[in-house]
Amino acid sequence: MGLLYCTLGLLILLDLSAAFDMVDHEPLDHRLADVGIQGTVLQWLRSFLSGRGQRVALGGELSSRHFLVCGVPQGAILSPMLFNIFMRPLAQLVRSFGLGCHQYADDTQLYLLMDGHPDSAPDTLTRCLEAVAGWLRGSRLKLNPSKTEVLWLGRGDMGLGGQLPSLAGAQLVPAPSVKSLGVIFDTSLSMEAQIAAITKAAFFHLRQAKQLAPYLSRPDLATVIHATVTSRLDYCNSLYVGLPLRLTQKLQRVQNAAARLLTRSSLRDHIHPVLYQLHWLPVEYRIRFKVLVLTFKALYGLGPSYLRDRLSWYAPQRNLRSSNKNILKVPGHREVRLASTRARAFSAVAPIWWNTLSQETRALRDLTSFRRACKTELFHQAFGQGTA
Repeated sequence: MGLLYCTLGLLILLDLSAAFDMVDHEPLDHRLADVGIQGTVLQWLRSFLSGRGQRVALGGELSSRHFLVCGVPQGAILSPMLFNIFMRPLAQLVRSFGLGCHQYADDTQLYLLMDGHPDSAPDTLTRCLEAVAGWLRGSRLKLNPSKTEVLWLGRGDMGLGGQLPSLAGAQLVPAPSVKSLGVIFDTSLSMEAQIAAITKAAFFHLRQAKQLAPYLSRPDLATVIHATVTSRLDYCNSLYVGLPLRLTQKLQRVQNAAARLLTRSSLRDHIHPVLYQLHWLPVEYRIRFKVLVLTFKALYGLGPSYLRDRLSWYAPQRNLRSSNKNILKVPGHREVRLASTRARAFSAVAPIWWNTLSQETRALRDLTSFRRACKTELFHQAFGQGTA
């Protein structure tokens, strides 16, 4: 996920029932051929899907085996890729109506950005949703309109239910917040609910880890903390750019508590030497590190194109010494007018932070080398000494 900032628009999160189990093998076979998969590889995939069956066991009795003509095995590494290929025409259909579409496994999200301050959704959205419902029926996928969520970005009032279209007979009603891929979003993208949920879960796991600490070696305790706490702090943390200090401080308190538990240091000990000893970047710098890695991936074809489209190399009109230093263009105030947007938008923050890196780090082309050099620089900035 890239950085988000609040604009006026609609986000619709479709809900499908047993999506992986409903994939029809025959149309999937055609769509695999459409994306250029053929020959031996296509035969391998057909073999992977065919011959699968299921039966019911009850009280020691087994039913006869029923062979499946649909579904991709959940848990298999190939299944998300096969499902995405099966759903590929849906994204093309949505974009033909002028809406955006993002898909990840069985999560499909539609979004519509609108200029001005309309009081209701345009007719385009109604026609798009009708087409989407028809496509899903034709593809034998079951849509749950009652569980489909809608977030009206940039609107604080919730009295807009009657001004949204229906989906498969169910009236869409905007919600005050929605959860997308484990992240809670509200209408202003304040991230307050998300950070509250993160800190609550993290402190719960820290209390559990504290009870285990006397029985675990330090490396094992570190593994527990990284798996249950640090992973939560780092998940989608690029979304925390530009948030008020009071919110990021909540996350920092979680990291401080985890560091004290691992090192068995007391509350009287200053936390900076503890984090330095552990080689842990503070939360603020972990956020910056994630954004810089996303920037590197976007620049060199390892990340999503919608992030790459928001970046451009600095190209001065005259031949200057800075011309060949891998510097990004920072958008001016005419391009990003609102101060709040400049503080959070990927298109503004990423170039500023990228340009502060050393020329040697910006010149790297290998992701592993860049991550190592970038972390070292940020570690020096955070602590003023030492190496990562």
